[in-house]
Amino acid sequence: MDIQFHGAVRTVTGSQHLLTVNGRKILLDCGLYQGSRQASYQRNQNLPFNAADIDVLVLSHAHIDHSGNVPNLVKSGFRGDIVCTYATRDLCAIMLRDSANIQNYDIQYLNKKRARKNLPLLAPIYTVEDAIECLKHFVGIGYGRPFKLLPGITLTFLDAGHILGSAIVMLDIEDQATGQDVRLVFSGDLGRPDRPILRDPTFIDRADILIIESTYGNRLHPALEEASDKLEKIINATYARGGKLIVPAFAVGRTQELVYRIHKLVESRDIPPNLPIYVDSPLAIDATGIYRLHPESYDEEIAQFMLANHGSDPFGFDMMRYTRTTSESKELNFLREPAVIISASGMAEAGRILHHLKNNVEDPRNTILIVGWQAPDTLGRRLVEKQPIVKIFGEEYQLKAQVETINGFSAHADRRELLAWTGHLQKPPQHTFIVHGEEEAAFSFANALQEEQGFLNVTVPELGQAFAIG
Repeated sequence: MDIQFHGAVRTVTGSQHLLTVNGRKILLDCGLYQGSRQASYQRNQNLPFNAADIDVLVLSHAHIDHSGNVPNLVKSGFRGDIVCTYATRDLCAIMLRDSANIQNYDIQYLNKKRARKNLPLLAPIYTVEDAIECLKHFVGIGYGRPFKLLPGITLTFLDAGHILGSAIVMLDIEDQATGQDVRLVFSGDLGRPDRPILRDPTFIDRADILIIESTYGNRLHPALEEASDKLEKIINATYARGGKLIVPAFAVGRTQELVYRIHKLVESRDIPPNLPIYVDSPLAIDATGIYRLHPESYDEEIAQFMLANHGSDPFGFDMMRYTRTTSESKELNFLREPAVIISASGMAEAGRILHHLKNNVEDPRNTILIVGWQAPDTLGRRLVEKQPIVKIFGEEYQLKAQVETINGFSAHADRRELLAWTGHLQKPPQHTFIVHGEEEAAFSFANALQEEQGFLNVTVPELGQAFAIG
Protein backbone atom coordinates (compact mmCIF):
# COMPACT_ATOMS: atom_id res chain seq x y z
CA MET A 1 0.00 0.00 0.00
CA ASP A 2 1.30 3.43 -0.94
CA ILE A 3 0.05 6.89 0.06
CA GLN A 4 1.18 10.05 -1.73
CA PHE A 5 0.24 13.52 -0.55
CA HIS A 6 -0.48 16.00 -3.34
CA GLY A 7 -2.06 18.85 -1.36
CA ALA A 8 -3.11 20.23 2.04
CA VAL A 9 0.25 19.31 3.56
CA ARG A 10 1.96 21.99 5.64
CA THR A 11 -0.86 24.24 4.48
CA VAL A 12 -4.65 24.04 4.63
CA THR A 13 -5.72 24.15 0.99
CA GLY A 14 -5.77 21.84 -2.02
CA SER A 15 -6.62 18.55 -0.28
CA GLN A 16 -5.52 15.60 -2.48
CA HIS A 17 -4.23 12.29 -1.11
CA LEU A 18 -3.60 9.34 -3.45
CA LEU A 19 -3.89 5.81 -2.10
CA THR A 20 -2.57 2.88 -4.18
CA VAL A 21 -3.63 -0.56 -2.91
CA ASN A 22 -4.29 -3.92 -4.54
CA GLY A 23 -3.29 -2.43 -7.88
CA ARG A 24 -6.03 0.21 -7.70
CA LYS A 25 -5.79 3.96 -7.16
CA ILE A 26 -8.15 5.80 -4.80
CA LEU A 27 -8.02 9.60 -4.62
CA LEU A 28 -9.14 11.13 -1.34
CA ASP A 29 -10.46 14.62 -2.16
CA CYS A 30 -9.61 16.75 -5.18
CA GLY A 31 -9.50 20.31 -3.91
CA LEU A 32 -8.34 23.59 -5.36
CA TYR A 33 -5.20 25.16 -3.97
CA GLN A 34 -5.99 28.70 -2.81
CA GLY A 35 -3.34 31.39 -2.54
CA SER A 36 -1.72 33.93 -4.84
CA ARG A 37 -3.41 33.96 -8.26
CA GLN A 38 -0.37 32.98 -10.32
CA ALA A 39 0.77 30.13 -8.09
CA SER A 40 -2.78 28.83 -7.69
CA TYR A 41 -3.46 28.86 -11.42
CA GLN A 42 -0.36 26.86 -12.31
CA ARG A 43 -0.78 24.34 -9.51
CA ASN A 44 -4.48 23.74 -10.05
CA GLN A 45 -4.27 23.50 -13.82
CA ASN A 46 -1.58 20.80 -13.79
CA LEU A 47 -2.74 17.74 -11.87
CA PRO A 48 0.18 15.93 -10.20
CA PHE A 49 -0.98 12.51 -11.47
CA ASN A 50 -2.59 10.96 -14.53
CA ALA A 51 -6.32 11.49 -14.06
CA ALA A 52 -7.17 8.50 -16.26
CA ASP A 53 -5.27 6.19 -13.88
CA ILE A 54 -7.49 7.03 -10.90
CA ASP A 55 -10.09 4.31 -10.29
CA VAL A 56 -12.34 6.15 -7.83
CA LEU A 57 -12.53 9.50 -6.03
CA VAL A 58 -13.84 9.73 -2.47
CA LEU A 59 -14.92 13.23 -1.35
CA SER A 60 -14.95 14.10 2.33
CA HIS A 61 -17.06 17.23 1.82
CA ALA A 62 -18.01 20.01 -0.57
CA HIS A 63 -15.73 22.89 0.44
CA ILE A 64 -13.79 24.06 -2.61
CA ASP A 65 -10.39 23.30 -1.08
CA HIS A 66 -11.55 19.66 -0.99
CA SER A 67 -13.80 19.35 -4.06
CA GLY A 68 -13.00 22.32 -6.28
CA ASN A 69 -10.75 20.62 -8.85
CA VAL A 70 -13.11 17.71 -9.57
CA PRO A 71 -14.23 19.20 -12.94
CA ASN A 72 -10.59 19.41 -14.02
CA LEU A 73 -10.06 15.80 -12.94
CA VAL A 74 -12.93 14.61 -15.16
CA LYS A 75 -11.90 16.95 -17.97
CA SER A 76 -8.40 15.41 -17.79
CA GLY A 77 -9.60 11.84 -18.28
CA PHE A 78 -10.99 10.48 -15.01
CA ARG A 79 -13.90 8.11 -15.68
CA GLY A 80 -14.59 6.50 -12.30
CA ASP A 81 -17.17 7.13 -9.60
CA ILE A 82 -17.07 10.15 -7.28
CA VAL A 83 -18.41 8.84 -3.99
CA CYS A 84 -19.71 11.21 -1.32
CA THR A 85 -22.70 11.81 0.95
CA TYR A 86 -26.02 12.93 -0.55
CA ALA A 87 -25.70 16.45 0.86
CA THR A 88 -22.15 16.79 -0.48
CA ARG A 89 -23.39 15.93 -3.96
CA ASP A 90 -26.16 18.53 -3.67
CA LEU A 91 -23.72 21.20 -2.49
CA CYS A 92 -21.16 20.36 -5.19
CA ALA A 93 -23.86 20.85 -7.83
CA ILE A 94 -23.98 24.55 -6.96
CA MET A 95 -20.45 25.15 -5.64
CA LEU A 96 -18.55 23.77 -8.63
CA ARG A 97 -20.57 25.87 -11.07
CA ASP A 98 -19.94 28.91 -8.89
CA SER A 99 -16.22 28.10 -8.85
CA ALA A 100 -16.23 27.94 -12.65
CA ASN A 101 -17.93 31.33 -12.86
CA ILE A 102 -15.38 32.88 -10.50
CA GLN A 103 -12.52 31.45 -12.57
CA ASN A 104 -14.03 32.86 -15.74
CA TYR A 105 -14.34 36.29 -14.12
CA ASP A 106 -10.75 36.16 -12.83
CA ILE A 107 -9.36 35.03 -16.20
CA GLN A 108 -11.16 37.85 -18.01
CA TYR A 109 -9.61 40.34 -15.56
CA LEU A 110 -6.12 38.83 -15.97
CA ASN A 111 -6.40 38.62 -19.75
CA LYS A 112 -7.13 42.35 -20.01
CA LYS A 113 -3.82 43.03 -18.29
CA ARG A 114 -1.98 40.36 -20.30
CA ALA A 115 -3.35 41.71 -23.60
CA ARG A 116 -1.94 45.16 -22.79
CA LYS A 117 1.50 43.51 -22.35
CA ASN A 118 1.12 41.34 -25.48
CA LEU A 119 1.27 38.17 -23.36
CA PRO A 120 -0.53 34.95 -24.33
CA LEU A 121 -4.10 34.81 -23.04
CA LEU A 122 -5.07 32.28 -20.37
CA ALA A 123 -8.02 29.88 -20.24
CA PRO A 124 -9.91 28.99 -17.05
CA ILE A 125 -8.97 25.70 -15.40
CA TYR A 126 -12.50 24.53 -16.19
CA THR A 127 -15.80 25.92 -17.39
CA VAL A 128 -19.38 25.76 -16.16
CA GLU A 129 -19.97 23.04 -18.76
CA ASP A 130 -17.09 21.04 -17.25
CA ALA A 131 -18.59 21.47 -13.79
CA ILE A 132 -21.96 20.17 -14.98
CA GLU A 133 -20.35 17.24 -16.84
CA CYS A 134 -18.52 16.00 -13.74
CA LEU A 135 -21.79 15.71 -11.80
CA LYS A 136 -22.64 12.63 -13.89
CA HIS A 137 -19.94 10.74 -12.00
CA PHE A 138 -21.27 11.44 -8.49
CA VAL A 139 -22.59 8.56 -6.37
CA GLY A 140 -24.26 9.41 -3.05
CA ILE A 141 -24.36 7.17 0.01
CA GLY A 142 -25.65 7.70 3.54
CA TYR A 143 -23.75 7.89 6.81
CA GLY A 144 -22.98 4.56 8.46
CA ARG A 145 -23.87 2.42 5.41
CA PRO A 146 -20.94 0.21 4.27
CA PHE A 147 -20.37 0.54 0.52
CA LYS A 148 -18.23 -1.78 -1.61
CA LEU A 149 -15.88 0.73 -3.19
CA LEU A 150 -13.62 -1.73 -5.01
CA PRO A 151 -12.98 -5.47 -4.65
CA GLY A 152 -11.70 -6.03 -1.12
CA ILE A 153 -12.26 -2.38 -0.11
CA THR A 154 -15.31 -1.20 1.84
CA LEU A 155 -16.08 2.47 2.42
CA THR A 156 -18.12 3.81 5.34
CA PHE A 157 -18.88 7.50 5.87
CA LEU A 158 -19.24 8.81 9.43
CA ASP A 159 -20.48 12.29 10.33
CA ALA A 160 -17.58 14.77 10.63
CA GLY A 161 -19.78 17.61 11.96
CA HIS A 162 -17.90 20.21 9.90
CA ILE A 163 -20.43 21.34 7.28
CA LEU A 164 -23.58 19.78 5.90
CA GLY A 165 -22.69 16.38 4.45
CA SER A 166 -19.11 16.39 5.73
CA ALA A 167 -17.73 12.92 6.36
CA ILE A 168 -14.98 10.98 8.05
CA VAL A 169 -13.79 8.46 5.45
CA MET A 170 -13.28 4.91 6.79
CA LEU A 171 -11.78 2.35 4.40
CA ASP A 172 -11.66 -1.31 5.46
CA ILE A 173 -9.10 -2.92 3.18
CA GLU A 174 -8.12 -6.52 2.52
CA ASP A 175 -4.48 -5.79 1.64
CA GLN A 176 -3.43 -8.43 -0.88
CA ALA A 177 0.26 -7.57 -0.53
CA THR A 178 0.38 -8.36 3.19
CA GLY A 179 -2.65 -10.62 3.61
CA GLN A 180 -3.78 -8.33 6.43
CA ASP A 181 -7.03 -6.47 7.05
CA VAL A 182 -6.25 -2.77 7.39
CA ARG A 183 -8.48 0.13 8.38
CA LEU A 184 -7.49 3.50 6.94
CA VAL A 185 -9.30 6.54 8.33
CA PHE A 186 -9.19 9.99 6.74
CA SER A 187 -10.69 12.54 9.10
CA GLY A 188 -11.52 15.08 6.38
CA ASP A 189 -12.21 18.32 8.23
CA LEU A 190 -13.37 17.58 11.76
CA GLY A 191 -16.03 19.83 13.24
CA ARG A 192 -16.60 20.87 16.81
CA PRO A 193 -18.88 19.36 19.42
CA ASP A 194 -21.88 21.32 20.72
CA ARG A 195 -22.14 23.63 17.70
CA PRO A 196 -25.59 24.56 16.43
CA ILE A 197 -27.27 23.07 13.35
CA LEU A 198 -25.10 19.97 12.81
CA ARG A 199 -24.47 16.83 14.83
CA ASP A 200 -21.18 16.33 16.66
CA PRO A 201 -18.29 14.51 14.96
CA THR A 202 -18.55 10.73 15.27
CA PHE A 203 -15.95 9.02 17.43
CA ILE A 204 -14.21 5.91 16.13
CA ASP A 205 -12.41 3.22 18.12
CA ARG A 206 -9.94 1.85 15.56
CA ALA A 207 -7.65 3.11 12.84
CA ASP A 208 -4.53 1.30 11.63
CA ILE A 209 -3.61 4.20 9.36
CA LEU A 210 -4.85 7.68 10.25
CA ILE A 211 -4.77 10.78 8.05
CA ILE A 212 -5.95 13.66 10.23
CA GLU A 213 -6.36 17.41 9.82
CA SER A 214 -4.57 19.91 12.06
CA THR A 215 -5.93 23.35 11.10
CA TYR A 216 -6.01 24.44 14.75
CA GLY A 217 -3.60 21.84 16.09
CA ASN A 218 -1.77 24.50 18.12
CA ARG A 219 -4.68 26.64 19.27
CA LEU A 220 -7.74 26.60 21.48
CA HIS A 221 -10.98 28.25 20.42
CA PRO A 222 -12.92 30.54 22.72
CA ALA A 223 -16.06 29.01 24.13
CA LEU A 224 -19.01 29.15 21.74
CA GLU A 225 -20.92 31.30 24.24
CA GLU A 226 -18.07 33.84 24.15
CA ALA A 227 -18.30 33.97 20.36
CA SER A 228 -22.03 34.70 20.49
CA ASP A 229 -21.47 37.36 23.17
CA LYS A 230 -18.77 39.00 21.05
CA LEU A 231 -21.02 38.93 17.98
CA GLU A 232 -23.75 40.66 19.99
CA LYS A 233 -21.35 43.37 21.22
CA ILE A 234 -19.90 44.03 17.75
CA ILE A 235 -23.35 44.34 16.18
CA ASN A 236 -24.57 46.70 18.90
CA ALA A 237 -21.40 48.85 18.85
CA THR A 238 -21.56 49.22 15.05
CA TYR A 239 -25.27 50.01 15.25
CA ALA A 240 -24.57 52.71 17.88
CA ARG A 241 -22.02 54.34 15.54
CA GLY A 242 -24.57 54.35 12.74
CA GLY A 243 -22.35 52.03 10.73
CA LYS A 244 -22.65 48.86 8.71
CA LEU A 245 -21.25 45.49 9.67
CA ILE A 246 -19.61 43.80 6.66
CA VAL A 247 -18.94 40.09 7.06
CA PRO A 248 -16.98 38.06 4.50
CA ALA A 249 -18.27 34.55 5.11
CA PHE A 250 -18.04 31.20 3.40
CA ALA A 251 -21.29 30.56 1.58
CA VAL A 252 -21.53 27.03 2.94
CA GLY A 253 -21.49 26.47 6.67
CA ARG A 254 -20.39 29.80 8.11
CA THR A 255 -23.19 31.86 6.56
CA GLN A 256 -25.89 29.48 7.80
CA GLU A 257 -24.46 29.44 11.32
CA LEU A 258 -24.20 33.23 11.42
CA VAL A 259 -27.80 33.63 10.26
CA TYR A 260 -28.99 31.14 12.87
CA ARG A 261 -27.04 32.86 15.68
CA ILE A 262 -28.30 36.31 14.64
CA HIS A 263 -31.84 34.87 14.51
CA LYS A 264 -31.45 33.79 18.15
CA LEU A 265 -30.09 37.23 19.14
CA VAL A 266 -33.12 38.87 17.49
CA GLU A 267 -35.51 36.47 19.24
CA SER A 268 -33.94 37.29 22.61
CA ARG A 269 -33.88 41.03 21.79
CA ASP A 270 -30.15 41.20 22.48
CA ILE A 271 -29.73 43.14 19.21
CA PRO A 272 -32.18 45.64 17.69
CA PRO A 273 -35.06 43.70 16.13
CA ASN A 274 -35.40 46.31 13.37
CA LEU A 275 -31.78 45.95 12.19
CA PRO A 276 -31.78 44.80 8.54
CA ILE A 277 -29.73 41.65 7.93
CA TYR A 278 -28.71 40.90 4.33
CA VAL A 279 -27.19 37.75 2.88
CA ASP A 280 -25.81 38.95 -0.44
CA SER A 281 -24.56 35.82 -2.16
CA PRO A 282 -26.48 33.72 -4.69
CA LEU A 283 -24.33 30.73 -3.70
CA ALA A 284 -25.14 31.18 -0.01
CA ILE A 285 -28.84 31.45 -0.87
CA ASP A 286 -28.71 28.21 -2.85
CA ALA A 287 -26.66 26.51 -0.12
CA THR A 288 -29.15 27.60 2.53
CA GLY A 289 -31.88 25.99 0.46
CA ILE A 290 -29.90 22.74 0.49
CA TYR A 291 -29.50 23.02 4.27
CA ARG A 292 -33.29 23.20 4.48
CA LEU A 293 -33.50 19.99 2.40
CA HIS A 294 -31.41 17.94 4.83
CA PRO A 295 -33.00 18.08 8.30
CA GLU A 296 -31.66 14.56 8.89
CA SER A 297 -28.30 16.24 9.56
CA TYR A 298 -29.63 18.64 12.22
CA ASP A 299 -28.67 18.30 15.85
CA GLU A 300 -30.99 18.46 18.84
CA GLU A 301 -30.48 22.21 19.46
CA ILE A 302 -31.89 23.35 16.14
CA ALA A 303 -34.68 20.77 16.34
CA GLN A 304 -35.71 22.22 19.72
CA PHE A 305 -35.42 25.79 18.39
CA MET A 306 -37.77 24.96 15.54
CA LEU A 307 -40.17 23.22 17.92
CA ALA A 308 -40.19 26.20 20.31
CA ASN A 309 -40.85 28.55 17.40
CA HIS A 310 -43.61 26.40 15.88
CA GLY A 311 -41.47 25.04 13.08
CA SER A 312 -40.20 28.47 11.96
CA ASP A 313 -37.34 28.63 9.47
CA PRO A 314 -34.05 28.86 11.43
CA PHE A 315 -32.50 30.63 8.44
CA GLY A 316 -35.16 33.30 7.98
CA PHE A 317 -36.89 35.95 10.09
CA ASP A 318 -38.65 39.31 9.70
CA MET A 319 -35.60 41.51 9.05
CA MET A 320 -33.68 38.83 7.14
CA ARG A 321 -33.19 39.57 3.45
CA TYR A 322 -31.61 37.31 0.82
CA THR A 323 -30.46 39.35 -2.18
CA ARG A 324 -29.94 37.25 -5.29
CA THR A 325 -29.87 39.64 -8.26
CA THR A 326 -27.07 42.03 -9.17
CA SER A 327 -29.44 44.99 -9.00
CA GLU A 328 -30.49 44.02 -5.45
CA SER A 329 -26.84 43.77 -4.48
CA LYS A 330 -26.05 47.20 -5.92
CA GLU A 331 -28.94 48.74 -3.97
CA LEU A 332 -27.04 47.92 -0.78
CA ASN A 333 -24.43 50.51 -1.79
CA PHE A 334 -27.01 53.21 -1.12
CA LEU A 335 -27.88 52.11 2.42
CA ARG A 336 -27.41 54.98 4.84
CA GLU A 337 -28.80 53.33 7.97
CA PRO A 338 -27.09 50.58 10.02
CA ALA A 339 -27.25 47.09 8.57
CA VAL A 340 -25.47 43.74 8.59
CA ILE A 341 -24.25 42.48 5.21
CA ILE A 342 -22.99 38.90 4.98
CA SER A 343 -21.41 38.08 1.65
CA ALA A 344 -18.99 35.65 -0.02
CA SER A 345 -16.20 34.86 -0.45
CA GLY A 346 -14.97 33.99 3.01
CA MET A 347 -11.40 35.12 2.33
CA ALA A 348 -12.55 38.20 0.40
CA GLU A 349 -10.84 37.05 -2.77
CA ALA A 350 -13.79 37.14 -5.17
CA GLY A 351 -17.51 37.73 -5.36
CA ARG A 352 -19.81 40.45 -4.14
CA ILE A 353 -17.97 40.97 -0.85
CA LEU A 354 -15.31 42.91 -2.78
CA HIS A 355 -17.87 45.54 -3.81
CA HIS A 356 -19.11 45.89 -0.23
CA LEU A 357 -15.58 46.24 1.10
CA LYS A 358 -14.69 48.80 -1.60
CA ASN A 359 -17.72 50.90 -0.65
CA ASN A 360 -17.34 50.63 3.13
CA VAL A 361 -13.70 50.12 4.04
CA GLU A 362 -12.90 53.84 4.33
CA ASP A 363 -15.75 54.73 6.70
CA PRO A 364 -14.69 54.56 10.39
CA ARG A 365 -18.31 54.00 11.47
CA ASN A 366 -18.31 50.61 9.78
CA THR A 367 -16.96 47.29 11.00
CA ILE A 368 -15.44 44.47 8.97
CA LEU A 369 -15.94 41.24 10.87
CA ILE A 370 -13.68 38.27 10.05
CA VAL A 371 -15.16 34.96 11.19
CA GLY A 372 -12.83 32.37 9.66
CA TRP A 373 -9.23 31.45 8.96
CA GLN A 374 -7.65 33.60 6.25
CA ALA A 375 -5.00 32.13 3.93
CA PRO A 376 -1.75 34.01 3.31
CA ASP A 377 -1.76 36.40 0.35
CA THR A 378 -5.54 36.95 0.52
CA LEU A 379 -7.37 40.22 1.08
CA GLY A 380 -8.94 38.65 4.17
CA ARG A 381 -5.50 38.07 5.69
CA ARG A 382 -4.46 41.66 4.93
CA LEU A 383 -7.60 42.91 6.68
CA VAL A 384 -6.90 40.74 9.73
CA GLU A 385 -3.38 42.18 9.81
CA LYS A 386 -4.97 45.65 9.61
CA GLN A 387 -2.68 46.80 6.84
CA PRO A 388 -3.33 50.57 6.46
CA ILE A 389 -3.68 50.35 2.66
CA VAL A 390 -5.49 47.46 0.95
CA LYS A 391 -5.99 46.79 -2.74
CA ILE A 392 -9.47 45.98 -4.04
CA PHE A 393 -10.00 45.52 -7.79
CA GLY A 394 -6.46 46.81 -8.26
CA GLU A 395 -7.21 50.13 -6.55
CA GLU A 396 -5.77 51.26 -3.20
CA TYR A 397 -8.09 52.04 -0.27
CA GLN A 398 -7.33 53.28 3.22
CA LEU A 399 -8.48 50.89 5.91
CA LYS A 400 -10.45 53.19 8.22
CA ALA A 401 -13.26 50.80 9.17
CA GLN A 402 -12.94 48.85 12.41
CA VAL A 403 -11.71 45.27 11.93
CA GLU A 404 -12.85 42.60 14.37
CA THR A 405 -12.27 38.86 14.41
CA ILE A 406 -14.23 36.05 16.01
CA ASN A 407 -12.44 32.70 15.98
CA GLY A 408 -15.06 30.90 18.05
CA PHE A 409 -17.25 30.29 15.01
CA SER A 410 -14.66 28.06 13.42
CA ALA A 411 -16.05 24.84 11.97
CA HIS A 412 -12.72 23.12 12.67
CA ALA A 413 -11.92 21.30 15.91
CA ASP A 414 -9.22 22.97 17.98
CA ARG A 415 -6.26 21.21 19.60
CA ARG A 416 -8.20 20.00 22.62
CA GLU A 417 -11.12 18.81 20.48
CA LEU A 418 -8.81 17.02 18.04
CA LEU A 419 -7.11 15.24 20.93
CA ALA A 420 -10.49 14.30 22.40
CA TRP A 421 -11.38 12.71 19.06
CA THR A 422 -8.13 10.75 18.73
CA GLY A 423 -8.38 9.84 22.41
CA HIS A 424 -11.36 7.59 21.62
CA LEU A 425 -9.13 5.24 19.63
CA GLN A 426 -8.58 2.06 21.67
CA LYS A 427 -4.91 2.01 20.64
CA PRO A 428 -2.69 4.35 18.61
CA PRO A 429 -2.61 3.81 14.85
CA GLN A 430 0.41 2.09 13.28
CA HIS A 431 0.92 5.15 11.07
CA THR A 432 -0.44 8.68 11.49
CA PHE A 433 -0.14 11.44 8.89
CA ILE A 434 -0.85 15.05 9.85
CA VAL A 435 -2.38 17.12 7.04
CA HIS A 436 -4.44 20.28 6.50
CA GLY A 437 -2.51 22.59 8.78
CA GLU A 438 0.17 25.25 8.56
CA GLU A 439 3.58 23.93 9.60
CA GLU A 440 3.48 25.30 13.14
CA ALA A 441 0.02 23.85 13.79
CA ALA A 442 0.79 20.49 12.15
CA PHE A 443 4.04 19.88 14.04
CA SER A 444 2.55 21.07 17.31
CA PHE A 445 -0.34 18.62 16.95
CA ALA A 446 2.04 15.82 15.94
CA ASN A 447 4.03 16.42 19.14
CA ALA A 448 0.84 16.39 21.21
CA LEU A 449 -0.19 13.02 19.79
CA GLN A 450 3.21 11.56 20.58
CA GLU A 451 3.68 13.07 24.02
CA GLU A 452 0.11 13.01 25.36
CA GLN A 453 -1.37 9.92 23.71
CA GLY A 454 1.64 7.76 22.94
CA PHE A 455 1.27 7.77 19.15
CA LEU A 456 4.20 6.28 17.20
CA ASN A 457 5.18 6.86 13.56
CA VAL A 458 3.59 10.32 13.36
CA THR A 459 4.56 12.14 10.18
CA VAL A 460 3.94 15.61 8.77
CA PRO A 461 4.32 14.94 5.02
CA GLU A 462 5.82 17.29 2.48
CA LEU A 463 4.13 18.08 -0.82
CA GLY A 464 4.45 15.13 -3.18
CA GLN A 465 5.97 12.84 -0.55
CA ALA A 466 5.05 9.15 -0.87
CA PHE A 467 5.03 6.42 1.77
CA ALA A 468 5.05 2.64 1.35
CA ILE A 469 3.11 0.91 4.12
CA GLY A 470 3.37 -2.84 4.46
